[in-house]
Amino acid sequence: MSRLDPAVAAGRLAVRRWLDPPLADAVQSPSPLVLVACSGGADSLALAAVTAFEAPRRGWRAGAVVVDHGLLEDSAAVAATAAAQCRGLGLAPVEVVRVEVDRSAGEGIEAAARRARYAALEAVAASRGAEMVLLGHTLDDQAETVLLALARGSGVEALTGMAARRGRFVRPFLELTRAQTEQIAQAQALQAWQDPTNRPDGPYPSTRSRVRAELMPLAKQVLGPDFDRALARSAAKLRWDREFLDARAEELVARAVEAVGPTASGIVLQLRADLLAAADPAMRTRALHRAALQAGARAGSLNSPQIEALDRLVAHWHGQGPVHLAGGIVARRKCGKLEFRAIAPRGEPDGRSGRGS
Repeated sequence: MSRLDPAVAAGRLAVRRWLDPPLADAVQSPSPLVLVACSGGADSLALAAVTAFEAPRRGWRAGAVVVDHGLLEDSAAVAATAAAQCRGLGLAPVEVVRVEVDRSAGEGIEAAARRARYAALEAVAASRGAEMVLLGHTLDDQAETVLLALARGSGVEALTGMAARRGRFVRPFLELTRAQTEQIAQAQALQAWQDPTNRPDGPYPSTRSRVRAELMPLAKQVLGPDFDRALARSAAKLRWDREFLDARAEELVARAVEAVGPTASGIVLQLRADLLAAADPAMRTRALHRAALQAGARAGSLNSPQIEALDRLVAHWHGQGPVHLAGGIVARRKCGKLEFRAIAPRGEPDGRSGRGS
């Protein structure tokens, strides 16, 4: 009997944890479906392979979704190859979804592609009734995410990195390295695609691609080979604090809510400024972040300067103007209330005139 590759064993165990109790206790279907988001790269192919092995042994059906972003000339062929390999592993159903990446939103091609991808994955999961969608992010991806957050001066929200689970999206490989997923793909005789957009000299160069190719190797050389693991551990510890603070922030928002819209006056959310101002700054800014998201602000574009501007409307009010948030939301203070409104369509008044109190 041949010895099981250690990387394959680690990958199977990582997925098994999500398919077995207690993490799978909420599953109600007698034959639940789990979908793997597969790009054709080593990470997602490795995830597809170990899921195809583990799922049927634990009473799950396993399929895959391949999202074609249409950003490269050969993207359709890459998607077709990824889908064929998923089918060869025994996954079913396997869907290929072509998306349109909106480059006009002013958020960068990487963020726009991510938004389109998650929307497509969510749509397929909903239509198929999938309990979970597995994503192939690794410990390396987590470390890069945390390092980028540090460089941007982000708060605890960003420094916690990617969640192991958010809704139906699950990341089983956050404790596995990219080298391990590459070993899994090789051990399973899978042909992994090398995405050129991950290279600094690729067609869509990004800060993340330079961090991956240049900064992380240098950091490991200077600070030690486990630098990426240290970043991931820090993110996990911060997440415990964040989850506790998030619960308290939700309670603060709930106490401060005066109106939830959309109302006839266009308000989508209205909060009592005095209750917010009386809270500790750390709790208040966290509550403002959650309120902005609840009002419809775009999560990926909501940054620290915007939250600080919202905080000034509450705690340091001197008649300043509105704060515009990505997602078509504007916040202003009026009559002792912090109001979030959806920006009126072009040609219609949006109520910008005048000063609040």
